[in-house]
Amino acid sequence: MKKFEELKFNLPAQAGIVSLKGISAKNIEEHLKLYAGYVTHSNLVLEKIEELSTDPEKNMPILSGLQKRFGFEYNGMRNHEVYFSSLSGEPKNLSIESELKKNISEEWISFEKWLTLFKTIATTRGVGWAMLYYDRKEKRLLNAWVDEQHLGQLQDCTLILALDMWEHAYVYDYSTSEKKKYIEAFFENLNWEIVEENFKKAI
Repeated sequence: MKKFEELKFNLPAQAGIVSLKGISAKNIEEHLKLYAGYVTHSNLVLEKIEELSTDPEKNMPILSGLQKRFGFEYNGMRNHEVYFSSLSGEPKNLSIESELKKNISEEWISFEKWLTLFKTIATTRGVGWAMLYYDRKEKRLLNAWVDEQHLGQLQDCTLILALDMWEHAYVYDYSTSEKKKYIEAFFENLNWEIVEENFKKAI
């Protein structure tokens, strides 16, 4: 069976230790371990499903639970790949000529208005993800809040930008009452060229 492979990200490094402005090396290190766990468990769940599929009727209750678990592990893996990729390289702003910026402005009147709205979505109570999707059918951008990775992700939409708002993403640097500081740190480190590339691939 083909296995999913853990990606390596070109995250900024200082003295060989991954470090971002406002997001510590410790937090990144632990967060990457969690991502690696999603990759490992996506593979393990698929292996178990394959094993139990030799007698699906007998193993139906277990298979049902595993299929639900696979959605959680797989989406966790893919969401984190979008998240860490967008922090790779050096922080870069969107250019004036950016097609993504133009589309954001068309959808939300201005880039600044969208950014304020997106940051507000990220402060939603509870754990989850603030997402920017491209709806391929309607050819438009959509914001979304996703509580759990196996529930609520938008069907037939491509993930352009993912901001992890589970506590593991910032717990070593900020308390739960300081989520806004983490959100600002994320955007300070964001490589918009990667996000722009995600958009270009989606359209």
